This record gives sequence, structure tokens and C-alpha cells, in this order.
Amino acid sequence: MNQCKSSFITPSKSLTKRASLNALASIIDYGARVLVEFVINPLLVAGLGNYLYGLWRILWRLNGYMDAAGGRSAQVLKWAVAKDQTLANYDDKRRYVGGTVAVWFLFLPLLTMLGGVLVWLAPILLEVPEEFLLTTQLTIGLLALNVVLFGLVDIPRVVLQGENLGYKRMGLSALLVLAGGGLTVLAVIQGLGLVGVAAATIATTLISGMVFLGVVRRQVPWFGIARPTREITRRFYGLSGWFVLWKIVSQLMLAGDILILGIFDSVVLVTVYTLTKYVPETLIRLVGTVVFNISPGLGGIIGAGNLEKAVNVRGEIMAFTWLLLTVAGACILLWNQLFVQLWVGDSYYAGLIPTLLIILLVAQITFIRNDANVIDLTLNIRTKVLIGVLAETLALSLAALLVSRYGMGIVGLCIGSIAGHSIISVVYPFLVGQVLGIRFYDQVKGALRPVIVTLLLLLMMLGFKHYGESYHQAALVLERLHSWPGLVVGVAATAMVVSVLAFYGGLSSRQRSGLIKRLQAVIKR
Repeated sequence: MNQCKSSFITPSKSLTKRASLNALASIIDYGARVLVEFVINPLLVAGLGNYLYGLWRILWRLNGYMDAAGGRSAQVLKWAVAKDQTLANYDDKRRYVGGTVAVWFLFLPLLTMLGGVLVWLAPILLEVPEEFLLTTQLTIGLLALNVVLFGLVDIPRVVLQGENLGYKRMGLSALLVLAGGGLTVLAVIQGLGLVGVAAATIATTLISGMVFLGVVRRQVPWFGIARPTREITRRFYGLSGWFVLWKIVSQLMLAGDILILGIFDSVVLVTVYTLTKYVPETLIRLVGTVVFNISPGLGGIIGAGNLEKAVNVRGEIMAFTWLLLTVAGACILLWNQLFVQLWVGDSYYAGLIPTLLIILLVAQITFIRNDANVIDLTLNIRTKVLIGVLAETLALSLAALLVSRYGMGIVGLCIGSIAGHSIISVVYPFLVGQVLGIRFYDQVKGALRPVIVTLLLLLMMLGFKHYGESYHQAALVLERLHSWPGLVVGVAATAMVVSVLAFYGGLSSRQRSGLIKRLQAVIKR
């Protein structure tokens, strides 16, 4: 049995420092992604037009379902490595990699079949005009190929994350995101349309795989591949099945809204909804990215049996998530219309009430994903997935009913989704409580104060937005802020005021003290 260096088994870097560096690396990457999307979305709208842009957003979401058919064995590898990150058995970890590749091969026929079905079925469901039929089919085919490749080239990246070394790729991922954005812009400028954008996605995937392979070879001494035992393959295959189902549930949760609007309303409405949701969706991905990258550290704590520390870390994660969502939600409600006007034009703003409902939906999904990550660390996800399937089926059914039969559009979509997801919002905290030894009653009691404060702050922003424009002085102020510098000033001022109100109004003294100490520790290290 190979042994690793002591510094690798017992890292000199504390959990706080590693978590901080992982979070910093993810924020840098995410900042690059936000910058790229901020630049290329208007170019895509202008270059592709309203219809093809909406079609691209739908096809890109469908790409997520094809990804699920790949087996999700890389995610099983990540959590398996995270749970055993302090162990010195290199051979077993190499067999984990071998098991991941074996499961990828087992799921390959299913992925190929699904890609073929989507090439044939998607244009029919979306009622794609004859002139765009071939383009749509080629785009879906290229996206399916991208999923096939991604299942393998993603292995080095998830190994880094599983070993809690995600920060080792700091800066490189950001450059890769910028490079991918550059390829997409080039495809649009050259008039290559949807097919060119999809080809740029494949090129970015291949380049990213080669870069991460070089990083993991330098940073993880055990990285390699070994023939897996039958037990490891069977275990990974069984877990992959549940991760596939969860990936489908997760995709429906994050992207089912676009499919509902595209199928039961119109592709053009998808464009309006997507651009209005851009900032809220950016927020959910930011929180998810940070939590996703610090979760392996929490996995090490749970794996070591230190539940008291795990409870504290999870509490800090939830408090930070709530604070960020509340501040950002208030700013979005007040300033999103101006952002959309300056960015792509006023005609792409869905309205004040739809924006409020989008914010509530995004907040709900963010907390669901936080608890889902904690449950994943236990590798016992059967109940989580079954509850997710039930809730998501209900959410999509309600949303489809309100959109198609009652013509409620984005409002109906959000109401149906929030109602269906409420099942998960109750059950997942209960499951996490069972893992960490937290009573469900205590969780509900602790959530009352933050929820009330969030609703009050959102109502305050809603009232100011609705009635403030009716008053002469307020209207003059808003008119002067109608520019990018004015938007920045307005958002900054709103964020400062709401941050203070939320921090002292929604968090207990213990929570405030914990966040301050964590922040001080991060800065110090």
C-alpha cells in the first residue's frame, strides 16, 4: 500500500484557510463567468435574434439532461474522495478513478440514445420552423458530443475538489472561461450561428480538460487510474444511478422553468424571462459555487465524526447564504429594471411582480441546494432523490397548469414552482438534522426571524419601487441615476443600508459573532 507524505494526510493548512482559498478561487472563476456572460448575452441577442437566442437557452438547458444520462460518476468520485481525503491508501483512490471510467462506459449507450432522441424530438416539441430545423438538430448533436467528452475530461477537476485542493487551479479556470467566451464571440461574429456556438463549447471543454489534467498531476501525488474491483464498480454504478436521478431533478429545478415557458407559452417569452432572471440566476450560481467548493472540507469533518463542528460550519454557511440572498434580493428588486434597460433594452424586463417571485424562487432553490450538498457528503442520497422527484413533478405540473390553462406566464410559473418545491424545503432540513443531530423544531424556530426580516425588507423595496416613482423628488433622483455609474451608486447605497438592517435585524448575536470571527480568520490567513 502506497503511503502519502504526512503533510498531505494532515495538511498544515487549516480547514478555514483551505475553505477560504477554495471560495476565493471559485469567486474569481465565477467573476470571469459573469463578465463573459454580461458581454456575450447582448451579442447573442443581437447576432442570433430573439427567437434563436431563446432557442439556444432552451437547448443549453436540455444539455443538462443529457449530462445526467452520462452517469454522473465523476460526482460520485468527488464525494468518495472528499470523504476519504485524509486516508493514505493511494491504490484505492486510483481504483475509484478506474470505477468512474468504467461507469462512464456503462452509461455511454444510454447517453448516445438520448442524444438521438433529442435530435428528433426537441424540434417537434418546440415547433421549430422548417428553416431552423437542421440548425437545431446539428446543435443538439454537438451538445450531446460535448456531454460525452465532459464525462471523462471532468475527472481531474473533481479529484482536485474532492481532495479539498480546488484553490490550486486559481486563475486558470478564469482564463479558461474567458477563452471560452472569446470562442463564442468569434463564432457569433463569423456568423456561424447556433452550430458555431455549440462548437465553441466543445473546444472549451477539451482545452479545460487538458489544463486540469496538468494541474492535478502536479498537485495530487496519487492521481492515476487502476483497474477497479467489482465491489467498487458496483458501488459507483449504484450511486451513479441515484446521482443521475438527482441531476435530472436539479436540472428541472434550475432549468425546468425555461422548458415550461418554451413548450406551453412561447420561445420569445423565454428570452424575456431569461434576461430578467439574469441577475437573480447569477446570484444563485454564485452562492452555489462557493458552497459547492467548501463542501469537501465539511465532508472531511463529517467523515471524522466531529458533528459539533459540522453543525457550526453548516450554520455559518446557512447564515452567510441568507445574508447574501437578502441583500442581493433587495437590490435586485429595486434596480433590476434599470439594469435590464441599460443592458439590452426595456422591452426585455418582465415586470416588478415577476421579478419579486423570481427572487423568492431563487432563494428557495439556493437553500435547497445547500442542504442537498450536505446530504451528498453522506453518500446516502436515496431519500433525498425520491423526495426531489416527487416535489419537482408537482412543481412542474402546477407551473404547466398555470401557464398553459390559465395563461399566467412567468407569474404562474414561479407560483407553481415555489409551491411544489415547498415539500423539499421541509424534508431536506429534516434529513440534514438526522445526519448532524439537529432537531427539526430548532431549525424552524431559528429560521423564523430571518424569514420575517427578509420579507419585510423585500416589501419595503417593493413599496419604494412602486410608490417612489409617483413622487416628484424621488422620480428626479431615479432619473439622474439612469446610467451605468448611477446604477452602481444606487446598488452600492442600497446594499450598505440593507446589509446593516439584515445583519442586526435577522441574525442573533451568536450568529453575528460567528460570522465576524470567521471573516477575521479568513482575512488573517
